[in-house]
Amino acid sequence: MTDGPLGPVHLARTLAAPDPGWTTRADVIVVGSGIAGLTAALELRTRVPRVLLVTKGQLWSGSTVWAQGGIAAALAPTDSPAAHLADTLAAGGGVCDPAAVEVLVTEGPDRLRELVARGATFDLDDGGQIALTREGGHGADRIAHAGGDATGAEISRALVAQLEAVRNDPGIEVIENALVLDVLTTDPHDDGASRACGVTLHVRGEGSRDGVGQALAGAVVLATGGIGQVFRSSTNPPQATADGLAAALRAGAELGDLEFVQFHPTVLWLGSAAQGQLPLISEAVRGEGAVLLDVDGVPFMQGVHPMADLAPRDVVAHAIVRRMAATGTDHVLLDARHLGADFLRRRFPTITARLADQGIDWTEVPVPVAPAQHYHSGGVVTDLDGRSTIDGLYAVGEVACTGVHGANRLASNSLLEGLVFAHRAAHAIADRVARGELRPGTPARRPGPSALVPAAARAKIQATAAAGPGVIRTDDGLRRAAARLAGVPTDAHLRHAGTSVLAAPQTAEWETTNLRQIAAALTAAALARTESRGGHYRADHPDLDPAWARRVTVALADDGELVVTAGADRAADATVLP
Repeated sequence: MTDGPLGPVHLARTLAAPDPGWTTRADVIVVGSGIAGLTAALELRTRVPRVLLVTKGQLWSGSTVWAQGGIAAALAPTDSPAAHLADTLAAGGGVCDPAAVEVLVTEGPDRLRELVARGATFDLDDGGQIALTREGGHGADRIAHAGGDATGAEISRALVAQLEAVRNDPGIEVIENALVLDVLTTDPHDDGASRACGVTLHVRGEGSRDGVGQALAGAVVLATGGIGQVFRSSTNPPQATADGLAAALRAGAELGDLEFVQFHPTVLWLGSAAQGQLPLISEAVRGEGAVLLDVDGVPFMQGVHPMADLAPRDVVAHAIVRRMAATGTDHVLLDARHLGADFLRRRFPTITARLADQGIDWTEVPVPVAPAQHYHSGGVVTDLDGRSTIDGLYAVGEVACTGVHGANRLASNSLLEGLVFAHRAAHAIADRVARGELRPGTPARRPGPSALVPAAARAKIQATAAAGPGVIRTDDGLRRAAARLAGVPTDAHLRHAGTSVLAAPQTAEWETTNLRQIAAALTAAALARTESRGGHYRADHPDLDPAWARRVTVALADDGELVVTAGADRAADATVLP
């Protein structure tokens, strides 16, 4: 438990919001429209009577569209799922779930071919086959790209086009510009345990379904992306505010591996005051031969790792932070000039254009870069079919903790994970709907007070996350962060002082509440893991400890107390495909 000098941490189990003013129903609700949400919705559409897809912005505006690097799959005759599995386990630092990784690498090639059948166009080689390149941590060329460095945009385009083609189908409804507030759950006394039965949501728009309403269903699939805006600097879009992760936590689901935050090593450095979504320089650039230099022009990755500049991201990010400390600077340089201007413009047109927008011609000068939050390896703990610890609640994509990534995501495995596990979840849900196992229930009020955090607290929360569970962590820093997060005022405190933000809550208040809750849970998990592994680096415990080859989980008790648990040793499960 999160005890010690700070005492137990308590979080509200619902968001403060007006009562729902309208109700809709479906068999399955899918929340999110990135690669995982769109895949789940398309697979479910022909397998259950009615699907409701809810997305926070427009259909095309999720995190997938920003993915530059590519999608990994063992497609080459000289490659194999066993080799892909071995590379993934190596990057994961001993805490991957080998069974989940085996599912990923064996089913991945077929899912990628189905994506092509749905209209996604990948770059081809001279023989007309999908061109494959290499990125950090991979021992073979197995990364498929589209448009050079616009893979996510092409995948999003193809899947959105598929969904738009059936948008008037009576078996599917799409609600855009809708923030899901909470996952609704049944009274545990009805069935012996709570189960998910829908969501409350706030729709920004005109018509009969605006404001706060509720959608009821036998199953809810969260595909809401990661925790980007928990941190001051991130490559994630502004809407990545940990909404699904926080809603699952409040509903009683277990979260796992929260402490493993991937900081992309080469994010464009725009000055010490930069915040929000920052442009990343894809790892594929180093895959093509770009080299990291310190500000004195000295290469520094040789000798740090056998793969040098192509080492896994956590290794590179930590090496950069150490080099910045040694040189007294806040950035390093990525030198790609030797690759040639024509190659850089053809292979990386999006990066070239974004750098030009900042007045940087990377064909002539090295690019200033520094680590920033990029991907979250943790999430809602699921089984191999996306099922969480709450019956009826599923999670796919970055919001999920399948065990594929362990302590550190291998480059370009994220799009593949969303594709593979959304497909599996959709088919498992459809089978359960057909058997009558996933029926809508009656929502019950969860015990304890609700919460709402003023939007003005967001900057404090983000700065606290950067200083506490950031790239380099310490016990003192984490405890200070936990205390600062505990001191963030909620609406309950403000009402006691004679003011309130609940009179007219806006999206910003709900998002900020989610950020505060997940920042607190992340900090608690990072405090518990007294070692360094993958995306979790403790300066006061700099070595990997074999005793910590286990998953740390976080959950809320009925009274809202945050409970942190270290699971069973996972080292004994490590296997490799024959």
